[in-house]
Amino acid sequence: MSAPAQGVPAQGASAQGTPARVPATKAARHALIATLLSRRPVHSQPELAAALAEAGVSVTQATLSRDLVELRAVKIRTAAGALAYAVPAEGGDRSPQPAADTEYLAARLARLCAELLVTADASDNLVVLRTPPGAAQFFASAIDHSVLPGVLGTIAGDDTVLVIARELDDADPRSSGRVLAARFLALASTSAPAPGADDLPASNQLPLSPDQLSLDERELS
Repeated sequence: MSAPAQGVPAQGASAQGTPARVPATKAARHALIATLLSRRPVHSQPELAAALAEAGVSVTQATLSRDLVELRAVKIRTAAGALAYAVPAEGGDRSPQPAADTEYLAARLARLCAELLVTADASDNLVVLRTPPGAAQFFASAIDHSVLPGVLGTIAGDDTVLVIARELDDADPRSSGRVLAARFLALASTSAPAPGADDLPASNQLPLSPDQLSLDERELS
């Protein structure tokens, strides 16, 4: 077997002798970003770019901004009071969670109800939740993963979440929606009053627009 020609790196190695990396596809990069954001608080684009670099993925600020928009990235307030990026989870896994996780998800949903829930109305087993513009899908994802009793599923638009309630045992089926709507309102009342769409502070959890992301991009330059 002949040796590789002098000056030409062998297949699978870079010119410096380190393993070559296959450029990540957009889908793989999106999955990596979502994983990073779920594992630790990331407060800015430069911090996210550094985390990606540690994982061997280099992106430009323009690409990172587009990725965050496509992932419907939001900034949520952490327990420490700082804003950190988050993305809606995919799917609707409603399997039982460990106790610690269940407590965390319940507390998170209560906080989001206080910050995002504008109104809650019910008809039979259907509950209509209103949110500020652009927040419905993120809110619905939080509901899906909170294993809240009585929730069969959710459908989200731009500022409206439709929640399908489970039928109550030994009760009028038409009351299930009213019971669930009252439960959401009770969660919202455990913290600060829910804001209206017109008076929502800019620091609340809303999907970041390209204009908003461009402000963060300046930190990369």
